[in-house]
Amino acid sequence: MFISNAYAQAAGGPLGGEFSQLFIFVPMILIMYFLMIRPQMKRQKEQRTMMEALAKNDEVVTAGGILGKVTKVSDAYVTLEIANGTEVIVQKMSITMMLPKGTIKAI
Repeated sequence: MFISNAYAQAAGGPLGGEFSQLFIFVPMILIMYFLMIRPQMKRQKEQRTMMEALAKNDEVVTAGGILGKVTKVSDAYVTLEIANGTEVIVQKMSITMMLPKGTIKAI
């Protein structure tokens, strides 16, 4: 008397459930690719080319903020001169940026 009857909904047609979800997820994946994945891959490529281009007398900045001049380069390590007569060995991967020549005047 006070309770109405409950009827089941009709099943979705061929453009129902699965396809509508597909139309939502494909643009989301594309947006994630162009906003997150692609820029990260580009940054990794730039970092890799910088590591390969390191040579003696390049001026660099490490991840810890140390500025120095490259005195020796090996496969995995780089020797930096951070002051007159003071050399530090760092991992090649810790170098974040190459500076223009003549930036470091104190060495």
